[in-house]
Amino acid sequence: MTHSPATSADLLTRQNFALEIAAEASALILRYYQAPGLEVERKGDSSPVTEADKGAELLIRSRLAEAFPDDAILGEEFPSVEGTTGYRWIIDPIDGTKSFIHGVPLFGTLIGVEFHSQCVVGVVRFPALKEVVYAAQGHGAWWQIGDEQPRRAKVSSVTTLAAATFCHTNPARWFATGKQQAFETLCASSQLARGWGDCFGHMLVATGRADVMIDPAMNAWDAAALQPIIEEAGGHFLDWSGTATIYSGNGLSVTPGLKDKVLEIVQG
Repeated sequence: MTHSPATSADLLTRQNFALEIAAEASALILRYYQAPGLEVERKGDSSPVTEADKGAELLIRSRLAEAFPDDAILGEEFPSVEGTTGYRWIIDPIDGTKSFIHGVPLFGTLIGVEFHSQCVVGVVRFPALKEVVYAAQGHGAWWQIGDEQPRRAKVSSVTTLAAATFCHTNPARWFATGKQQAFETLCASSQLARGWGDCFGHMLVATGRADVMIDPAMNAWDAAALQPIIEEAGGHFLDWSGTATIYSGNGLSVTPGLKDKVLEIVQG
């Protein structure tokens, strides 16, 4: 079944609202950040969750229910909400909860929007860094630091791993997926390899501060906000087979000049 494309007005309206509610969620999250006695629960998959995660997602959901009551919602912490408009909001209130728990500022609030299963809007806000990177399909990617004017976000022009910065998450995830050799090859071949993981690594690629970020384990809510930003910044967000999707359980952000080489290594 074909659908009419999303209108520019609809995309920008949702992008701007996502920016607004991400800022509200950031204020809530920062009340818990580095707070003494922060309580950490373990979910069924042993991943951590805090009151900041749950409170931020509830805040975002409440605001969406008021502003876009007919849009669907998918979030990490609470059940899905069905919709009728073709739009679906995909929320990760704190991506990088382990960083948040340890007082490391490289965690972010992710708000993505799909239109008939295509990712069309993304907002990634870093509460502790006071940075936000965002995009709406066809309107470019933007990067704002504090109260400065937003600047265009663009991937780098790096074309060789020898000149590249490679970001990654926990190496144990690579070993668990049987990709230890690929990980070691990327580390050895890159000019710089650093564990600036989760959404922060992907946004380093979007803003030209790194050249490739690879994650062996991703859920849809980890990826939905990233894809439109990376693509609007001139890069590629792909799964390890080279498909532009958020549903394969893994993902990478990469510059055009490195795409083929990185996929060759990951698939090898």
